[in-house]
Amino acid sequence: MVRPNSLLVKVCGMRDHGNILDVAKIHPDLMGFIFYKKSPRYVGDEFLMPKEMPKTIRKVGVFVNESLEKISELIGKHRLDFVQLHGEESAEDCVAVRKFGVGVIKVFSVDERFDFERTVPYEKVVDYFLFDTKGKYHGGNAIPFDWSLLSKYNQRVPFLLSGGLNDSNLSKLDSLKQYNLRGVDMNSGVEDSPGLKNLYKFQSVLNLLSTHY
Repeated sequence: MVRPNSLLVKVCGMRDHGNILDVAKIHPDLMGFIFYKKSPRYVGDEFLMPKEMPKTIRKVGVFVNESLEKISELIGKHRLDFVQLHGEESAEDCVAVRKFGVGVIKVFSVDERFDFERTVPYEKVVDYFLFDTKGKYHGGNAIPFDWSLLSKYNQRVPFLLSGGLNDSNLSKLDSLKQYNLRGVDMNSGVEDSPGLKNLYKFQSVLNLLSTHY
């Protein structure tokens, strides 16, 4: 399967008002906001989406085993375009979330023991899968997984790649050109501290991707 010419770029773990707007000026395709209180990048109880957010950037709410009622509430409050489910949510949960009028990204945490057959029940009820590194946190573990494991995936649903991505390891994306890679999800690899992105690092990544991918 041939990868699309232009990869989507998602930056996740955003919460600081000024940093959000500064990163927005660099024009990622998607921006992720974590509504999971145990995450070091949790947006906080008083978070408000900046009104100046460009409409061209799709807003992604990240949830972990959250109730459908809460997800629906936050979709409306923040005008989310996608919901990213990072816990043990079922395919039926994905169907229910889709009925709220948003796209769905289902996350799977990958290590050498991960069984890619777990993705099959979700194939018709999500827009993308996101493959991340299995670690201490539900994302943002700052380390990549072994990308050769993706050869075990059937490639039927396009996926986003995550897990400690930076300008060093992204230069090796050509090793995935035969897979159904649709985009990359940047988080810890372009941060100064949890939730605060380094504009230079992020711009460097975008320059690399626009030049080579």
